[in-house]
Amino acid sequence: MKCPFCSSFELKVVDKRDIDDSIRRRRECLDCNKRFTTYEKLEAIPLIIIKKDQKREHFDSDKLKKGLLKACEKRLISLEQINQMVEKIETDLRNHDTQEIKSEVIGEKVMGLLKKMDKVAYIRFASVYKDFDDVSSFENEVKNLKKRG
Repeated sequence: MKCPFCSSFELKVVDKRDIDDSIRRRRECLDCNKRFTTYEKLEAIPLIIIKKDQKREHFDSDKLKKGLLKACEKRLISLEQINQMVEKIETDLRNHDTQEIKSEVIGEKVMGLLKKMDKVAYIRFASVYKDFDDVSSFENEVKNLKKRG
């Protein structure tokens, strides 16, 4: 492994934590003294996502992360919180009895987490996920959100 800042191979691990099915290591470069985090995961059986049009594709945690980053843009949600949401969702999906998961399951999990964390990010995600086609759909979702608290 090499430092992403200066490409040095002189690194030390300053903290190690087990997180579900992975290991988080906080590393420090001995040359430039910058710190960074790495995650180690066991290679798992691939998850297959069944899209709304019944097409199948491999689960891509980076795609999920990009969607969350877009929904949380300019909100007070840290990258660490987004990474934790992605990890939680992926762990939940891997705990299913099947390798094939409907995309709706992922969408509902994302909306559930966002609703608890940030209502604006939730509405942003829901507007794309639920494919709002007019302003009234958007208004109805906001009204429902206000009712539920």
